[in-house]
Amino acid sequence: MKDKKILVIGMGRSGKAAVEALVGAGASVSVQDSKADGGIDAEFAQYLKDNGIKTYFGEKPEDVLQYDMLVLSPGVPPAVDFIREAAEAGAEIIGELELAYRLCKGSFVAITGTNGKTTTTTLVGEIYKASGRDTIVGGNIGRAIAVDAQEAGEDTWMITETSSFQLETIKDFRPEVSAILNLTPDHMDRHKTMENYGRAKAAVFMNQTPDQYCVLNFDDRACFELAEREGCRAKVVPFSRTEELEFGAFAKAGNIVIKDESGKETVICGVDELKIPGSHNLENALAAAAVAYFGGIDPETIGKAMKEFAGVEHRIEAVCEKNGVRFVNDSKGTNTDAAIKAIEAMKENIILIAGGYDKGSTYDEFIDAFDGRVKELILMGVTAPKIRETAEARGFTSITMAENMEDCVAKAYAMAKPGDVVLLSPACASWDMYDNFEQRGDHFKECALKL
Repeated sequence: MKDKKILVIGMGRSGKAAVEALVGAGASVSVQDSKADGGIDAEFAQYLKDNGIKTYFGEKPEDVLQYDMLVLSPGVPPAVDFIREAAEAGAEIIGELELAYRLCKGSFVAITGTNGKTTTTTLVGEIYKASGRDTIVGGNIGRAIAVDAQEAGEDTWMITETSSFQLETIKDFRPEVSAILNLTPDHMDRHKTMENYGRAKAAVFMNQTPDQYCVLNFDDRACFELAEREGCRAKVVPFSRTEELEFGAFAKAGNIVIKDESGKETVICGVDELKIPGSHNLENALAAAAVAYFGGIDPETIGKAMKEFAGVEHRIEAVCEKNGVRFVNDSKGTNTDAAIKAIEAMKENIILIAGGYDKGSTYDEFIDAFDGRVKELILMGVTAPKIRETAEARGFTSITMAENMEDCVAKAYAMAKPGDVVLLSPACASWDMYDNFEQRGDHFKECALKL
C-alpha cells in the first residue's frame, strides 16, 4: 500500500478503520462521503487534518482517475457512477474486509448467512478463546477488522462476521474455515435478485482450496446448493437440525454430534445444555461446533464453551419485567426471517414492535408467522404503512401506529397484561431512524427500563 494513491469511500466504522490502516501502511489517502460533514466527529476530523488527508464531503472527487485503489465501505454500492469510472480506468476496487486480509499475518474464519451471523461468530470466538488460541472477533460486529488486522500475529485467529456487502468487494480473501448459515431474502434493494444475493454470500468460499473447510446448512437447500452452483472447492461440511448425516454436525438423541471423515461420532454437548433459546439457535450452535471442530479444536473445549455461552446483545435479549410483562430486545431482527425466528422462540402472548427502513422486502410470511402468538402489532418507521397493508390483507387487524420508540413502548405496556411479552423484532433495518440496530436496541431498552 505504501505511496499508493487510495480513496476511501464512506466514513462509517469500517471506513474510518480503513483510513487508519492505510495511513499506517504509508499510503496517500483521500476520503469521500455523501454527507456534507462526512458524518464524523471532531476528533476524527482533526485526525484527517493532522495527516493531510484530502476530504470530499457531500461531493464527488474532483479527479477519480488519479487513484490506484478505491476502498469501499460496506454500505457503498460498487455500481456508483464515479466508482465504475475509476474501475474502468484501471483502479482496483476493494472493501475493508479485503484490505484487512492483505494487511493481516494471521488466519481467518469467516461466517456469513442471512441470519445468525452475530450469534454464531461470537460463539465461535468464545470457543477459540477457550482453546487458548490468540483470537480476535470482528468484521460486521464489534471493531472494524482492518484495525485489528494490523495487530495480529502469525498465530492469531481472526473470527470474522462477513456480510454480503463486504463479500461483494473481496479479491484474495481466503478463510481457513468458512460458513454460510442460511439464505433467505434480504437486501433486495441492493442485490435485486436472490441469485445475486446468493452469489455474494458464496464469495466467502470463492478462493478456498480443497484442504480447507466450508460449513453449510443442509436443511436450507438454497444455502446448501450454493456449493455446487458456485463451484466450492473446499471440503463441504453440512450441518442439520432435522437429519442424521453421514458426515458433519447434527442433532441426535438430544445431543449435538459431529461425525468426521472416518465416520467417527463425537458428542459435543446436550441440546438442553445450551442457554440460547429457539430452534434457530440450535442451528447456530451446530454451525459453530462444526467450524470449531474442523478448525482443529478439541470436542471437550467446544462443548464447555457452548454450555457457558449466554447469547449476544440485541438478539432475543431479556431486558426487564414490570408487573408480569416481559420486555425482549431483538433489534438484530433486521429482516423478516430473523423476526419470524424470534416470534417462534417466544412462549407467551406477544405484543410485537416492528417497522423501519425499507430494504425491498415483502411481509406475507412475517404476518403468517403470527399464528396466534402475536396479539397486537405496533408499527413505526418508513415501512409501517406497507406492513399494515400486508397484515390487513391477510386478516390481521390488531394494529397500532406509533411515531417513535418511546411511543411504541408506552402503547405496548398500556395494552399488555401480566404474562405477555413486549418484543422488539422489527423485521427491517434501522437506518430510517437510527445509525444502526445497536442504537435502536439500546433505545428500546432505555424506554423499557424507564417504566
